[in-house]
Amino acid sequence: MIHVPDVRATVDWYTSIGFTLDRQNEEDGEINWAKLTFGNNEVMFQSGGKPSTEHRREVDLYILIDNVDDLYGRFKDRDQIVEDPHDTFYGMREFIIRDFNGFWITFGQPIQT
Repeated sequence: MIHVPDVRATVDWYTSIGFTLDRQNEEDGEINWAKLTFGNNEVMFQSGGKPSTEHRREVDLYILIDNVDDLYGRFKDRDQIVEDPHDTFYGMREFIIRDFNGFWITFGQPIQT
């Protein structure tokens, strides 16, 4: 659960990069809660938060995917890249972007040995 200032705008941004809106709750015409999926990953957003202005994030989502390099190719020219694809000491290939609210999203896949 991540608290964000504008759930509707956050949902719009996440669906624009490939997440799917699963459920949402609306009161007085405003979305105050939503659940999105990306493959087998789920994330929920609720109103009442503030965007991140720090270089290092307050929130870091980790999304497991099948092909990091292909997904990076789709993102590299349109999103704020924090780290390009790289292999980690813990056996993952991953890259990091900032989301609509300034939070970090790491997309990773296990390195095949």
